Amino acid sequence: MDFIESWFGVSPDGGDGSLEIMWLAAIVVVVAAITFRRRIGAWLSSRSSDQR
Repeated sequence: MDFIESWFGVSPDGGDGSLEIMWLAAIVVVVAAITFRRRIGAWLSSRSSDQR
């Protein structure tokens, strides 16, 4: 997991790969949010109407 180091020639995380893992996790979360946006919106709207 050192694609940032090989692409840009810098090692912002000291070479341990934690930055790459964070980027991949963020991409997975964004893709999941886009994929399930209708379900998430329905769930949030049902929660807000239940709290009233």
